[in-house]
Amino acid sequence: MAMTDNGTSSHNNYTPHYLLKDDPFASKLSRGADAAAAFYMIIVGILSAVGNGYVIVMSWKRKTKLKPPELLTINLAVFDLGITVAGKPFFTVSCFAHRWIFGWAGCRWYGWAGFFFGCGSLITMTAVSLERYFKICHLRYGSWLTRHHVFACLGFIWFYAGFWATMPLVGWGNYAPEPFGTSCTLDWWLAQASVAGQSFVLCMLFFCIIFPIAIIVFSYAQIIKKVKASAQEVAHFDTRNQNSHVLEMKLTKVAMLICAGFLIAWIPYAVVSVWSAFGQPDSVPIPVSVVPTLLAKSAAMYNPMIYQVIDCKNDCAKTSCFRAFKKRRLYNKSRFFSTAATGKGAPAIETHIEVEETD
Repeated sequence: MAMTDNGTSSHNNYTPHYLLKDDPFASKLSRGADAAAAFYMIIVGILSAVGNGYVIVMSWKRKTKLKPPELLTINLAVFDLGITVAGKPFFTVSCFAHRWIFGWAGCRWYGWAGFFFGCGSLITMTAVSLERYFKICHLRYGSWLTRHHVFACLGFIWFYAGFWATMPLVGWGNYAPEPFGTSCTLDWWLAQASVAGQSFVLCMLFFCIIFPIAIIVFSYAQIIKKVKASAQEVAHFDTRNQNSHVLEMKLTKVAMLICAGFLIAWIPYAVVSVWSAFGQPDSVPIPVSVVPTLLAKSAAMYNPMIYQVIDCKNDCAKTSCFRAFKKRRLYNKSRFFSTAATGKGAPAIETHIEVEETD
């Protein structure tokens, strides 16, 4: 075994890709591929900034009416906006320049920002899944969630993400260029070089990826199980409890879609990173490594779409840009009201039925 500069043993004399050449920041892609990636990032960045910015602004306008779980959604939008503003411009400019132009200091900042905001988003969604789990499966505990509890949770999320993102800056681990040269990330390749690098990568994987995802999967698996078991019970609830149940299910579906979108975007990148750390050294082709990176960087774009289209469509309908569309829907629908009795001696329930006219 050889020894690295920090005194740890090196396995198989492995040398990371960014130390093989004098210029680790030169792009390994063609100029056309870099230009395509840059334009892709511009589109993703604009959609992400506008979407998450809109969620934050609309939430700020009704800040006194926000329910505790909604604060978690706003925190998710803040992290997504942060990763858009603090990271995407660096990558886009570097793609146009056909090389990373911000040096090692910029590389470490970009890597820190990407990991901090990405980890913060994942931990926020973990908190959302736990909130849904307690609300649906353990109503006794889920009903006492207050703003004070949520603010304490938010403080923990920011500390947790900041702690793990800062460790590579203070000597445990590192941020390094990705194989294609125009982006930076956690130095997963340290696991190939030393025992200390392996411990760093394993801790990052477990505490920042595996453990949060396991909680999310467990929470929604239990929720689905509970919903199936209680489907018949809900039919016997009164109207008020039925409406409350429908609302909780709607919020749960939104949370599940947000988590699913995030995981779909990030899991390919996580798989490539794990393979880079523990698989055959440098066996991932450079063009292949770019695709998961671009997919992961688009994750911040999906959340506001899901939140606005499904969870906040009533608020959107009140804004001026949706009034014309809403008015058109009024002309294209016939509205009827019917009255049905729930049972003998029970009060009648007014049911709103919409029948769309066909052309």
